[in-house]
Amino acid sequence: MSEQPQKANLIQSMALGGTSAVFAVNFTHPIETVKTRMQVSGLGISPTVTSTYANEGVGAFYKGLPFAWGREIFYTSIKLGAYAPVRDWLGAGKDAPFYMKFLAGAITGGVGSVVGNPFDVLKTLAQTNKDAAVPLSTMVSKMHAAQGIGGFYRGVEANILRACVLNATKMGVYDLTKGIVADKSGWDRKDIRTSFCSSFVAGFFMTCTVSPFDRIRTNLMNQPTDKKIYDGLVDCAVKTVKRDGVASLWRGFIPIWARFAPQATLQLLGLEYLYKTCGFATI
Repeated sequence: MSEQPQKANLIQSMALGGTSAVFAVNFTHPIETVKTRMQVSGLGISPTVTSTYANEGVGAFYKGLPFAWGREIFYTSIKLGAYAPVRDWLGAGKDAPFYMKFLAGAITGGVGSVVGNPFDVLKTLAQTNKDAAVPLSTMVSKMHAAQGIGGFYRGVEANILRACVLNATKMGVYDLTKGIVADKSGWDRKDIRTSFCSSFVAGFFMTCTVSPFDRIRTNLMNQPTDKKIYDGLVDCAVKTVKRDGVASLWRGFIPIWARFAPQATLQLLGLEYLYKTCGFATI
């Protein structure tokens, strides 16, 4: 009987999760830039891509990438890498009810969002900044002068809610789907086909549940940097719905899905690969 691989501890799992996330974001960042600009401008995919390329060149699609790396290191390392240790700590094993897996995802997502919020704010400002004459450093200085450290945590309420819903859906659906796919197909849970199918399914459900929170978060983080008082979560949500309608909360659904599906797949496949390469048990 072969010996079961040991489980990675919290620090090991977070390090591997962060590594996987930094790798994945290099491929999906341009899609997120398009999504963010669509949410702010109200334009469709084609006009957004066309105008961005015509006015700012290819490099515009990678605006804010260094902040995206920081976000993955400080945020995704927790929400992705800490999931398995927290799930096991909660006792949410293979036969545990689905809500226990969702709870584990919500906990790690919420904690990670608090740590990574400043990088989210800076990334959003960089992605929506179309004026090359105004460097991001100037925008950040103005925001800090007007709002202090709190400016880097604006939108944190929406970010926490978004992260809890996102990670609960992502990791919970992924974990559950792996079991279903393995049972129905006969593939092993470690099989790359099982992981691929499960991560793709998770990406779709993430888009459905997270889009409204993502829209509100973008609006909160994209407020003028020189405002001394900025809208809170409820005020921003009400203004958004009054101005653009309820359906606008799902604006950018296609690019969000186009980002979530490959990003979830790359992150989760990468994490599973790193787990196996380092001799640890997979999710």
